[in-house]
Amino acid sequence: MELVISKWVFAFSLFSWLIFSVAFSVEGLDEDSKVRGVNLGGWLVLEGWIKPSLFEGIPNPDMLDGTQVTFKSVKLQKYVCAENGGGSDISVNRDAASSWETFTLWRVSESEFQFRTVQGQFLSCYGNGCVVSATAKSASSTETFQIERNNDDRVHIKTKSGAYLQATIDNQLVADYPGNPGWDDNASTFEMSIVANNLHGDYQLGNGYGHNKAKEVLERHRSTFIDAGDFEFLHRNGINTVRIPVGWWIAYDPNPPAPFIGGTLKALDNAFSWAHAYKIKCIIDLHAAPGSQNGMEHSASRDGTVGWTTSESVSQSLHVIDFLALRYANHPALLGIELLNEPSAASVPLDILVPYYKHGYEIVRKHSPSAYVIVCQRIGNANPIELYQADIGSHNLVVDLHYYNLFDPFFVNLSPIENIRFIYESREPQIHALNDAKGPLVFIGVSPRFSDVISFSDFDSGEWVNEWNVTNGTQAEYQDFGRTQLEVYDAASFGWSYWTLKNDREHWDFEWNIKNNYLQLSKHSEPIFN
Repeated sequence: MELVISKWVFAFSLFSWLIFSVAFSVEGLDEDSKVRGVNLGGWLVLEGWIKPSLFEGIPNPDMLDGTQVTFKSVKLQKYVCAENGGGSDISVNRDAASSWETFTLWRVSESEFQFRTVQGQFLSCYGNGCVVSATAKSASSTETFQIERNNDDRVHIKTKSGAYLQATIDNQLVADYPGNPGWDDNASTFEMSIVANNLHGDYQLGNGYGHNKAKEVLERHRSTFIDAGDFEFLHRNGINTVRIPVGWWIAYDPNPPAPFIGGTLKALDNAFSWAHAYKIKCIIDLHAAPGSQNGMEHSASRDGTVGWTTSESVSQSLHVIDFLALRYANHPALLGIELLNEPSAASVPLDILVPYYKHGYEIVRKHSPSAYVIVCQRIGNANPIELYQADIGSHNLVVDLHYYNLFDPFFVNLSPIENIRFIYESREPQIHALNDAKGPLVFIGVSPRFSDVISFSDFDSGEWVNEWNVTNGTQAEYQDFGRTQLEVYDAASFGWSYWTLKNDREHWDFEWNIKNNYLQLSKHSEPIFN
């Protein structure tokens, strides 16, 4: 499919952009300026894809919190199954593994684990000779098991009292195997398969290393990953704002609840000092809320579930907002506070989210009449207009939009040109419509990623951005896709923020792209297509 954008259409778009540039400016920035920001991802809230080296020293690194596993009896050649997905008996009678046969690990130590079913119950054994069930709603010693591994994915599972589980001929899982099993095809030996090991966040690192080693790793990371030199680099390259993700445990520094590690508050204080020195503004973003608002590693989820919607977690989140607003309201580098990052549309209903946003807005206003209050759209099947209709606040309110050309079947078969066309035909009109809505300002949380590699088929897709489902795009097409986004998203009334400053990899980060001339922050004088 060919995309044709005529010069007069582009001229109209450029004229519209000029109107918006004059009409919208952000208080606290230079005159007629909007946010041109960088997100300091992977610093005070961890994301394994940004800095995977942080996790390399963890013992049993493939068995972190949230890892999903199956167990197959080598004697019966049947899978262990939580009947009905949990809440009743455990059987060893399935020929194939699906959700009922998949268990999520809660890590207790490098060899001790608790097993959670798809419905949320835990496997339990109340003593030697017990029949294992899946009825416990919480986990303690009776839900804790030791895993012994050999080198070919065979395991033994042992209770806290030392009894080995075995699969009986009547397909039960019982803690009564006599003696010490070997690694032959006996009733106490199982094949363990790792179905998914996708969570690498603060919870996994803290619980994986244990407190002392995790503290050592994170102290080194927090003091070296971002420093004053990075702020000088950003200032020199035209960035006027940093968005700084923080976790809820920052309000309990220096001794937050386990397994989280203190020290993020000192690092955030440093960031504000560096920002002020280089005339950069700060947005504090509550990226990881208590219980997790989206089940992802960057919200510090333990096991991929969402637990934020409880009244306790919501109240605790408001306490964190109050703590941050009180501490930084009068700091000259503060631009705004984002109340929550990427709540899940599937798991966080509006009747919980909107009151939280309203209360959070009031808390920030209690400490500051002018700091921007930023509310993030729900990710998934949700329209950002729902927040424009919610009457959250009346002054300096911003809606943060996160755009993806991924994670939706719609994009699977689109060509490079069709991906670009979607941005022009769908997102650009939406941005202009929201700009015209006379409500909250529009903030685009993006991360244009570029590469000097011609073939992109080996690229992982991290947080949305300049990534797509195209596997045969050329370098020029990939750059055009990123340039289109910068052109279109620059019209947002509040501005935009690039996803991440740096990471362990060779590409994708702001610093690399600037140094290699793949990210141009100047306005484009020529259209991508004529």
